[in-house]
Amino acid sequence: MPRLAASWGALLLAGTAITAPPAHAQRDAPSATEKKADALASALVGRMTLDEKIDQLLNTAPAIPRLDVPAYNWWTESLHGALGSLPTTNFPEPIGLAATFDAPLVQQVAGSIGSEVAGLHALARQTGRMGRIGTGLNTWSPNINIFRDPRWGRGQETYGEDPHLAAAMGVAFVRGIQGPDPDRPLVIATPKHFAVHSGPESTRHSANVFVSRHDLEDTYLPAFRAAIVDGGAGSVMCAYNRIDGQPACASDDLLVTHLREAWGFRGYVVSDCDAVKDIADNHHYAPDPAAAVAAALRAGVDNECHTATLSDTAGLGDRYREALTRGLITETDIDRALVRLFAARYRNGDLPGLRRAERDPRAVGAPAHGALALASAEKSLVLLKNDGVLPLRAGTRIAVIGPLGDATRVLRGNYSSPMSAPPISVVDGLRQAMPGARIDYVPFAETFTDGDPIPTSALRAPDGRPGLLARYYNALGTPPKQFAPGTLADYLRTVRFADTPVATRVEDGVNGRSLDLAQVSDHHRVVWTGFIVPPHSGSYRLGLSGFMSGTLKVDGKPFVDLKDAPWGSLPTMKTVRLEKGKRYPVEITGDAHTGTTGVGLVWKRVSATPERDLKAAAASADVLVAVVGLTSDLEAEESPVQIPGFKGGDKTTLDLPPDQLRLLEQAKATGKPIVLVAMNGSPINLAWAKDNAAAILEAWYPGQSGGLAVANILSGRTNPSGRLPLTFYRSVEDLPPFGDYSMAGRTYRYFDGKPVYPFGFGLSYTRFAYEPLTVAPVGGNPARGIRVTTTVRNTGQRAGDEVAQLYLSFPADPGAPRIALRGFQRVTLEPGEAKALRFDLSPRDLSAVTTDGVRRVLAGTYRVTVGSGQLDVDVPGQSANFATPGSAPLPR
Repeated sequence: MPRLAASWGALLLAGTAITAPPAHAQRDAPSATEKKADALASALVGRMTLDEKIDQLLNTAPAIPRLDVPAYNWWTESLHGALGSLPTTNFPEPIGLAATFDAPLVQQVAGSIGSEVAGLHALARQTGRMGRIGTGLNTWSPNINIFRDPRWGRGQETYGEDPHLAAAMGVAFVRGIQGPDPDRPLVIATPKHFAVHSGPESTRHSANVFVSRHDLEDTYLPAFRAAIVDGGAGSVMCAYNRIDGQPACASDDLLVTHLREAWGFRGYVVSDCDAVKDIADNHHYAPDPAAAVAAALRAGVDNECHTATLSDTAGLGDRYREALTRGLITETDIDRALVRLFAARYRNGDLPGLRRAERDPRAVGAPAHGALALASAEKSLVLLKNDGVLPLRAGTRIAVIGPLGDATRVLRGNYSSPMSAPPISVVDGLRQAMPGARIDYVPFAETFTDGDPIPTSALRAPDGRPGLLARYYNALGTPPKQFAPGTLADYLRTVRFADTPVATRVEDGVNGRSLDLAQVSDHHRVVWTGFIVPPHSGSYRLGLSGFMSGTLKVDGKPFVDLKDAPWGSLPTMKTVRLEKGKRYPVEITGDAHTGTTGVGLVWKRVSATPERDLKAAAASADVLVAVVGLTSDLEAEESPVQIPGFKGGDKTTLDLPPDQLRLLEQAKATGKPIVLVAMNGSPINLAWAKDNAAAILEAWYPGQSGGLAVANILSGRTNPSGRLPLTFYRSVEDLPPFGDYSMAGRTYRYFDGKPVYPFGFGLSYTRFAYEPLTVAPVGGNPARGIRVTTTVRNTGQRAGDEVAQLYLSFPADPGAPRIALRGFQRVTLEPGEAKALRFDLSPRDLSAVTTDGVRRVLAGTYRVTVGSGQLDVDVPGQSANFATPGSAPLPR
């Protein structure tokens, strides 16, 4: 049983009965700045021709020279780092940021990301590259969908399974990215995907999701409401699927009743890419494309992302013209959308008229951001088991095993740039953190997780400098700005490139760059030449990652290419024998027709005899550090990958890949203790490890410095402090069908089974204790909520962070969850130090949702607990009971 205080006497919150709040969420009236932005936008739109207006409705908004309006591309991504064609800072995947349970940290991370997004915009202005993806002053982040099912490949992008945690992290990210002045955002945040959207990936363009009113209000909407009402997000992205028959991007319930009316949203709505196209093509909700754009525009979608803009396809505005001609929309509908869009561009400073701070390209990849990436990675790591083997002692002989022990691609997660600070693998991190220890790496066999960017240290340009020589060749002639549908392929077959490069320089490796090269056209070829110089002799898988076009020659001979490789494919690789220090000539060619190339040079050191190598290494090791898990190329967004355990981006099992399970069994047979480090973006079955490993560290996809963060935890330099933002189940057999959006039997709030590891769980190298709780109505009036206070003390021998979590158990009601997180605080404590904690719970915090979808404070007895996790898991904490005398509905 958990260590509890005997403060169970029911505390009746006497006083005024709870009264019903106003029917709608309260929003401040538009500020003077908002009014001025709207006025400027209205005046500008009023000067546009109809053709100019229609062109602005898509994500690629062309320049209007006569009105001094520069080109703008609304497609900008920065899920956990800015995506651009320059090296940016790669922070932990959002599921790892959620594991920090540290909202102020997430706001700081988002602020750093925002400054880099703004820096890329400033650079694009300097080089004339506006209008390309990644140059806008808005961003399609954060993803605050609820990670309801562990099979979902994109769950890694979210802040976990709990609405309260997702809301707190989403608000923090929005505030961080937009900056301190809500009227003049540095970068406009776009929470996505509104709102009932969490897989399967394979059916997302056609699925009709049915959801109860209870689950909609209880689970799927709270984080979005918080991001809009509390965070002040300036934009929101609607999702692909239908909800109760209506496409999300044509949903009156979501876009009108909730977003505009109940929440008072005044920003703009953007569609997910091709979601408007899906309304007719896949949902068959509208009879044709013109009716589809009309349905979206009239429901409130202001900006359409269409993937055909990636190929500069012409005629995408014709659907709007036809809808206008047929009377399905009016010019007033178009003007309304454009005023919202241009008001945003005035407020973020893309257009002059409202004062805006200067943006600096030097912010991109700033050293301070790298330090923050390491700190956030350390806080994200969750120690799940430790029988005393950790922290590793100085002088320990360590054998690092597993396919991810030396991996770097895995660190990045999805929606991340391959260009960031030099990534640090676990084995390299251990060598940094434990310079006196003997650390050997044991290569694994060929497997699906292979394919890491070749580091600059293993590349040499022809003149001997680290890296490769890059030559940029522009396309001959003047390519059309847009291509008639179906004609781009003809252009690609016949395009020729200049014989003389317009830019030549040494680059760190093979990546899609050129944002900083004004002389390079959107249609160009890059040829990288130089040498691979392996640091070790052995067998290597060598090849290319990416899509579109790319070829690799080794020693002047064709080696591999990316012909016909669709987006999201695994790398194309071959196995070769390479000798340490030998120079292997390489030439990589990539063509760019949307601004940047989609090619990368990758490799992986492998073994033909991994079991023999493991036994040999274990014989002289004190401990085996097994680094296993998945990659975001396997669990992914709408992926073409179909291998055992993975289908279309989603998982079909929670088990580790079979070859990794065999490795762990072989490691166990050596008799040496196993420290298992798991890298993954979703729950995996850790039952074997729980029974057999000496220690387990959940590392997620921890970002550019993830390997050093892991090493700092394993070596004891840093005390582990992360907590699980997800329930770790044993099997998909314990869960409802993936496509069923009912929350019954899902997540810690409604799961009746026994998990392998529960939501909120995490261990430390020190110990904490809590004093009894005090529970009191705020201002003597429970209508204002309650205040819970306690004191937490570090009773161990070393400093550490504690994550104090507050959970509520509710009066008996069919709609109430089993238990629900309603507060959390991260505190840093020296040995023996104590800190007072205070949790102020609002009526919304106290509320639950009835079966008919009404949120209200229930009358009756509650149980409140504060501790290191859920108190039925034998963690430090305290609990108390209190009661409320009345019940009243709360606004949507």
